[in-house]
Amino acid sequence: MNIKVTDVRIDPGDSAFLLDDGKTAILYDTGFGFTGFAVAEKIKKQLGARNLDYIFLTHSHYDHALGSAYILQTFPDAKVVASLHTAEVFKRPGAKKVMQELDAKHAAACGITDYPFLGEHLRVDIVVQDGDVVQAGEYAFEILSLPGHTHCSIGFYLRSEKLLLACESLGVYDGKEQVLPSILVGCDLCLQSIDKVCALDVKKLIAPHYGLLTEEQTRFYLTHCRQATEDMIELISQGIREEQTDEQILAMLTEKYRHGHLESVYPKNAANLNTGIMIRRIRKEKFGQE
Repeated sequence: MNIKVTDVRIDPGDSAFLLDDGKTAILYDTGFGFTGFAVAEKIKKQLGARNLDYIFLTHSHYDHALGSAYILQTFPDAKVVASLHTAEVFKRPGAKKVMQELDAKHAAACGITDYPFLGEHLRVDIVVQDGDVVQAGEYAFEILSLPGHTHCSIGFYLRSEKLLLACESLGVYDGKEQVLPSILVGCDLCLQSIDKVCALDVKKLIAPHYGLLTEEQTRFYLTHCRQATEDMIELISQGIREEQTDEQILAMLTEKYRHGHLESVYPKNAANLNTGIMIRRIRKEKFGQE
């Protein structure tokens, strides 16, 4: 593969990776807002006098997208590529307020309390949907709609290189033997998205919150992400059948999953928030409980 992949994260919970073939530079997700300026500096060191050409956003969550508002201050000509749903989220004052609050909570936990909020600079320049193709220099990236983690989740498939830029609907991988599902908007949606990806010829994969996987890691991830998702659904369902509270189920899942790499990349506030949403989603979707 002639594309160099560089980890430009600042905080372990960031998700920001630079793809560069020497002619075209693409940032795959952008990380938090409070780390955005520092991410931009790392990109500048990699590119020198060259420009950042594209920013690919997998979805609208603050730990993946908010950094774009800061990075665009350094690279204003970069074209932001994202789904229509993400573009619509960026226009909502309430959504930007939630991003600001969550970003500030994690920033404070990292000892950072004084930085500007640039949510008004969030934008999407190229709105894409399933089946579209984004021509980035010599490379044609196919857009995959992959809902499940969010409605706006997408992946970017480079068929010529058998490379997938994945999203969290497949789950967060620790690089070893564990995949942490994050089912926020639909169990069946997640499973359908996983099946869609697994039907493709993927040899190399960039995983959110991890980076470029080896071919062996890619095989493991794609082989196990469906089972991991089904197991998560069953674990939560079992707790619900046993009439456990959401807090008890959360504690059980925290003990099972929150350690090692997955603990370092998943801020506690965000992990608890997302797990709570996942429990409520399964209560509603599988048991009809509000």
